Amino acid sequence: MEPNEHHYEINVFWTGNRGTGTSGYKAYGRDHSVTAVGLPTLLGSADRTFHGDRERWNPELLLVTALSQCHMLSYLHVAVMHGVVVTRYEDTATGTMVLNPDGSGQFTSVTLHPRIAVAGPATEGLALSLHAEANRKCFIARSVNFPVHHEPGLAAPTQD
Repeated sequence: MEPNEHHYEINVFWTGNRGTGTSGYKAYGRDHSVTAVGLPTLLGSADRTFHGDRERWNPELLLVTALSQCHMLSYLHVAVMHGVVVTRYEDTATGTMVLNPDGSGQFTSVTLHPRIAVAGPATEGLALSLHAEANRKCFIARSVNFPVHHEPGLAAPTQD
């Protein structure tokens, strides 16, 4: 393994066999579990539109989640590097996926709506501008083939 190369391993276990396997489109469940060494099990399914369980995470939600998490972590790092003290960060991320006539589909965009609070009002402008740098550094955003938009804003400071 190269020093700058990182590897990640997960296991996906399909738990949706209702006794007849994939004998028909509606004959099988989409439920599955995702595990990784040392982490809690993540319960997954398909989106409800595709006969999944709405009480489980689906791959589409997880993709939007990964982009939001990655941007936040990249943003916090960039803020430290520029001397901006972030005291609060929250995001409501949205994604758009389109289906094609042949049954395939793809995401066409994800928009992050991060709201931040900073310790000093004098750094608010700089803090908002750092989202562009964070996007360029985000591993996940750099890995997808659709645009990841940002609509940052300021949040009320946290109360100590």
